[in-house]
Amino acid sequence: MARTLEWKTRLYLFEEEGVTKARATLDTGTTVLAGHGTAHRNPADTDVPEIGDELAAGRALRDLGRHLLDIAEQDVETASPERPDPTPALGWSL
Repeated sequence: MARTLEWKTRLYLFEEEGVTKARATLDTGTTVLAGHGTAHRNPADTDVPEIGDELAAGRALRDLGRHLLDIAEQDVETASPERPDPTPALGWSL
């Protein structure tokens, strides 16, 4: 069965008082998830705003991915019947 979906992601970056903050959102059409990340520049480091953007964005995306995996794991547990053997012969690998 062929299937195509489009999920929309957005990444927002903010700078407040020397801290770069990022918010990543994923809109599946039925659910919106959000991840957050921050980056703090060491005062001894050269001020390169792009590095803070990359760190905060990467951390926000990693947080978003963790939320998505948590939901998928819960869905697998809910959708899978109880098995006497805890090692599934077939199924989704988590």
